[in-house]
Amino acid sequence: MADWHPFAGRTSVEQVEEGKLLAPKFDTNGFIPVVTTDAETGEVLMMGVMNEDALLETIRTGDAHYWSRSRKCLWHKGATSGFIQKVVEMRIDDDQDAIWLRVAVEGSASCHVGYRSCFYRSVPLDSDKAPIELSFTETVKVFDPVEVYGDAPNPTQL
Repeated sequence: MADWHPFAGRTSVEQVEEGKLLAPKFDTNGFIPVVTTDAETGEVLMMGVMNEDALLETIRTGDAHYWSRSRKCLWHKGATSGFIQKVVEMRIDDDQDAIWLRVAVEGSASCHVGYRSCFYRSVPLDSDKAPIELSFTETVKVFDPVEVYGDAPNPTQL
């Protein structure tokens, strides 16, 4: 995988913004942000990052792959839980430094906490309370994370 380099070089603003060649811009840590939505409903499911290998593996297989910053490894989304994200469409933004995946999720969940979406709480916009209180937008979990992952603490929650 690492020997295959199908990305174009970034030679000009015009080439990046108006050209037909994929020339992703990874940040200084080698990541590109990815917003993932449900292909049918448009609901935001999660935000993650890809490194070059994750992007190439997603393109090659059609399954969403990310870089797990907490585990420091390539992450095939749903490989453990069974909630595989099948990519329906992949888009890249105008300056090729952010990706949008539209996916169909096998099993209807994308959050390791058990909810359908990782965005299961809302932040009040007109609050004068301290600390600010979140509201749950999802109240029923799709699956029990302890049954799927065991009861080990997840490093992404701290």
